[in-house]
Amino acid sequence: MTIHASSTAGLNSIYSLASDQIRSYQEDGHILLRGVASREEVQWFRPRIKEVVERAALQKDSQKRIEDYTRLFFQVTNIWRLDDKVRDIVFSRRFARIAAELMGVTGVRLYHDQALFKPAGGKPTPWHQDQFYWPLDTPNTITMWMPMIDLTEEMGTMLFANGSHKGGPLLQQSISEKAGADFQELVKERGFPVRTYALDAGDATFHAGWTVHSAHPNTSGSMREVLTVIYYEDGARIVEPDTDFRKVDMEVFHPGQKPGEAAASPLNPLLYDR
Repeated sequence: MTIHASSTAGLNSIYSLASDQIRSYQEDGHILLRGVASREEVQWFRPRIKEVVERAALQKDSQKRIEDYTRLFFQVTNIWRLDDKVRDIVFSRRFARIAAELMGVTGVRLYHDQALFKPAGGKPTPWHQDQFYWPLDTPNTITMWMPMIDLTEEMGTMLFANGSHKGGPLLQQSISEKAGADFQELVKERGFPVRTYALDAGDATFHAGWTVHSAHPNTSGSMREVLTVIYYEDGARIVEPDTDFRKVDMEVFHPGQKPGEAAASPLNPLLYDR
């Protein structure tokens, strides 16, 4: 099978992980990695991603979402389909290899990417689990969250509940203020330590699909600019959607596919295979 790789040679170089970093990720369900992209690389791709986001904002495309997240952040999904140069960034073999090695799998496919821009005054993102939305039969899913500018806590950095991924689905609730409060209470009851990080441009956090997480509000005067890429283990299959959210995700991100099939639509290219 064909591996779709970035034509930007630098983004295919190897980021070396230590064995203790892999163990830390697997134990905590998240990790911060410094310098996943260099400042020079970020300076190259940031204006291209911003241009794509600005074009999408003018079109006011809902991208078939059930929920409206505009009070939390502005998001554009599958930006790789909107610009060839942006595709090189999202398809980076370096990023995908990190995802595979952290999860301990031989290959990963793209679920989807997102540009997440939280404006000044943006509200906090409630506690939630990402994989509530994904119709996949594997726990081996992971999100890379990379700021394109230096971030302080006041700009809306992420918070993670250590070890919460080990329990799989904890609350069957979509993102909302009520669900966020319920998750916050669960985090407190179960004694999950909470971790947050300040990140420089090009640093990245990686978190598992079942890791309970949230984000601070943006109380600064600047836009928070973040690129996310979601990966899953090659060979995963689509499960029968048990919610409308998973049904929509199956239709949007695995078009033409049915439950029981390998999750490998044209929108889910293989980005790394050891």
